Amino acid sequence: MNFQEEYRQKLTTADEAVKVVQSGNWLDYGWTVCSANALDKALAARMGELKDVNIRGGILTRRPAIFDVPDAAGHFAWNSWHMSGIERKAIKEGFAYYIPLRYSELPGYYRDCIQTLDVAMFQVAPMDEHGWFNFGPGGSHMKAVCECAKTVIVEVNKNIPVCLGGFENGVHISDVTMVVEGENPPMEILGGGAAPASEVDLAVANLVVPEIEDGACLQLGIGSMPSAIGKMIAESDLKDLGVHTEMYVDAFVDMSMAGRITGARKPFDRGRQTYAFAAGTQKLYDFLNNNPECMAAPVNYVNDIARVSQIDKFTSINGAVDIDLFGQVSSESSGVNHISGAGGQQDFVMGAYLAKGGKSFICCSSSFLDKKSGQLKSRIRPTLVEGSVVTATRTNLHWIVTEYGKFNVKGKSTWERAEGLIGLAHPQFREELIAEAEKMHIWRRSNKR
Repeated sequence: MNFQEEYRQKLTTADEAVKVVQSGNWLDYGWTVCSANALDKALAARMGELKDVNIRGGILTRRPAIFDVPDAAGHFAWNSWHMSGIERKAIKEGFAYYIPLRYSELPGYYRDCIQTLDVAMFQVAPMDEHGWFNFGPGGSHMKAVCECAKTVIVEVNKNIPVCLGGFENGVHISDVTMVVEGENPPMEILGGGAAPASEVDLAVANLVVPEIEDGACLQLGIGSMPSAIGKMIAESDLKDLGVHTEMYVDAFVDMSMAGRITGARKPFDRGRQTYAFAAGTQKLYDFLNNNPECMAAPVNYVNDIARVSQIDKFTSINGAVDIDLFGQVSSESSGVNHISGAGGQQDFVMGAYLAKGGKSFICCSSSFLDKKSGQLKSRIRPTLVEGSVVTATRTNLHWIVTEYGKFNVKGKSTWERAEGLIGLAHPQFREELIAEAEKMHIWRRSNKR
């Protein structure tokens, strides 16, 4: 049987495909912009007849139709590997939960830890002449998902870019149970672009970019602040930069078009921009499509600490929610209120510091406006909010940056850390922080101004 004939035999409608889902099943919805779309709508139409369905996914860039099913919590639970704002709201709606993990371990979770995966459904690029469906920008861990699932349903979207890679960037028709030709939503409708840079983002970028050297290899995290840093790099005179990042964002396209990225000094994947998944504007998807310079690879390869540490001048740039005076960073929750996830921050913070000439930057605004109270609050705190999850421990930190400055915590004692971090806080909160530092015995009187 040739591949086209096998394709025709497995072709069905979304409504027919989702009939395979039964009460009590575990499903996988794919990853970020390649999450199920037509299949999601079809499943929502029959979710009312199902109960105790568990669904895994993450970094949603649009609200799934199943989220709007009446009494959603009575029919399914959404289990997220990393939450976007859409999923964060779903927690309060009573049907969404986070799965704690180090992102680098995710393929191994499917292969070694997950006992049950009944159905996997997700969007892919059209099948090629060799019978392969490319995972597009949502590759990450999807090969492991396909290996684990009893039933694999691919939803073909002709607008998904073909993301070339080294390995594990597609699934073959012989391993697919059903094929659905979807609604072909344009990639810009599927979302993924970062918010516009603020004045604070730009101030932080102005402090970080001078620390980046020619030949550095970059990792940028999620959000407007890392994106602002990337765009400023594009406007700099840096040269021979490399890319090895879990998330590929628009800023990398800007850097590439400006000639900043060559990958010439990478010890492996030389000349290629390595990434686990991508999300952004149409500009990004057009750049990635069939581009041999860009290398989609599974996240256990991209985020591997041992691999990252082999790259000289590796530079990791990530964000944070809160930082305490001991140097503990919470990037995934504020108290018991979950926000996002650990992602690969632990992997890259450690990998960058272990690399020769490597640097890790944790960046955040010094303060934020509390929407409920209307009051300005500090992100630099005496201690983390009770219940906050520590994402990066105090022993692994390197550089901390806010709009008021940057501070290298490596080798610093508790009082030195307190002094340095208070210097990064909004001026309105510094005296209060000094008083709290004194109570915790991490402030020396000789430090007082």
